Amino acid sequence: MEKLTRNPANATPLTPLTFLERAATVYGDSRSIVYNCVSFSWAQTHRRCLQMASSLAGLGLGAGHVISVLCPNTPPMYELQFAVPMCGAVLNNLNLRLDHHTLAVLLRHSESKLVFVHSNSLPLILRALATFPEATPRPSLVLITDDAVAITPQQPIIDTYESLLKRGDPAFKWVRPNSEWDPITLNYTSGTTSSPKGVVHSHRSAFIMALDSLIDWSVPKQPVYLWTLPIFHSNGWSFPWGIAAVGGTNVCTSNVNAPTIYRLIETHSVTHMCAAPVVLNMLLMYNRSEPVKKPVHVLTGGSPPPATILWRAEELGFKMSHGYGMTEVLGVIVSCAWKREWDKLPAAERARLRARQGVRTVAMTEVDVVDPATGVSVKRDGASCGEIVVRGACVMLGYLKDPEGTRKCIRDDGWLHTGDVGVMHEDGYLEIKDRSKDVIISGGENLSSVEVESVLYGHPAVNEVAVVARPDEYWGETPCAFVSLKEGLKAPPSEKEVVEFCRERLPHFMVPKTVVFKEALPKTATGKIQKHVLRMDARAMGSIMAASRI
Repeated sequence: MEKLTRNPANATPLTPLTFLERAATVYGDSRSIVYNCVSFSWAQTHRRCLQMASSLAGLGLGAGHVISVLCPNTPPMYELQFAVPMCGAVLNNLNLRLDHHTLAVLLRHSESKLVFVHSNSLPLILRALATFPEATPRPSLVLITDDAVAITPQQPIIDTYESLLKRGDPAFKWVRPNSEWDPITLNYTSGTTSSPKGVVHSHRSAFIMALDSLIDWSVPKQPVYLWTLPIFHSNGWSFPWGIAAVGGTNVCTSNVNAPTIYRLIETHSVTHMCAAPVVLNMLLMYNRSEPVKKPVHVLTGGSPPPATILWRAEELGFKMSHGYGMTEVLGVIVSCAWKREWDKLPAAERARLRARQGVRTVAMTEVDVVDPATGVSVKRDGASCGEIVVRGACVMLGYLKDPEGTRKCIRDDGWLHTGDVGVMHEDGYLEIKDRSKDVIISGGENLSSVEVESVLYGHPAVNEVAVVARPDEYWGETPCAFVSLKEGLKAPPSEKEVVEFCRERLPHFMVPKTVVFKEALPKTATGKIQKHVLRMDARAMGSIMAASRI
């Protein structure tokens, strides 16, 4: 047969932005966004995104520029997932939980030109900009408010969201990427102040991940999706684009608490939501005994959820799915694909199986667990530990301004080394056994133990310190600091004083919840602190919440 080829230069690049155009055509009169008393149709959302993209282009923003967003899950936050790349710029969602020092580092590192900031976070961003060196360009601000607040534009605030949007052209010809490998989004993994890791993803990976997530989770057309997952977490695991593809309704909320979630589920007949284990635990701890009226499909991830939480969630009417992913792959790339024969098993056994991370999703080419020294696959016995490695179209382009970090993470053979430790079961299902030694996952947030240690080493009374994860029934994991003090102190600090020292210098979620004083920290023969011993000590202490009841 004759070999046929196409010129790649003439190919239309894949981009998830086309999902919005289609939604406006197919689902134009259907609800796209609901937020408090505000409601939009897909035709209106399409029009508003074009207007905002037009206004951004009118400000001279486009290809090669980074536009940041610091906002909870509101309609503007959703719209900007489309509007920013539709003007050709790169979208940078900022974590609302970061402190002003960290935000300043990220804004300088990304060279952000413009920041959309919610009014609740305005004081925070102004403090961040105030720390910029005098000669460093500062991004301008556009203010997002939940109310129609009139302001007089003044530096650094140049306009409000709605005012800027209204000046845009609804017939704007949005900027398609020249290549599907062009960047669409920049996400920071942990907001570490020493060496930020800015993960860059392409239009291609966003397109594939959005569709892959819908397929793997069996999301039907026109679902009702509740945004409990922060959109700033890896672009909401690609679901802002995915829900547009199926013409669903996005139920937005800036208040993630149990009463609000249950109320929105009942009011809007929610069918789907993503939630970190900490949110699941919040719902389970709420004083509610009756299940929700209609089943709600829930996708959880971020940290391995205990089987008991999954079991209790199903008793309340939540149809649980469990997945594994990371910022470097833009969403869930391993999921616990359910087998029909498992439905016949007892509830406890079903929960145990569901707690495993699972198998690769359709769009992920390969997932393996390998010996980190040899690169050889470990035995499929559910006991032999190794590093989780992945490769496929969903892997990031690389870390911004960090070629060395990119090379360490993505090897020449295309494998992305996650740093996470897991086992492979006989049936081919993956299960995480531990995280890399430097990372603690608290409430879905990745935090570096090394960064917390560096702050503690700044305390004048601290001799040595090591920070590890301690189990926490609410947050999943929290930082636990093991500290040895300098000799000869007249007034050794208390645990409370050490915590307060950290609170003044770190974001709240990075502050140790536990401080343990030891005469000496365990070390190897070469003098290295044995963190694995301390991790066992922290686990032996039990969950903070459980311990508080004793």
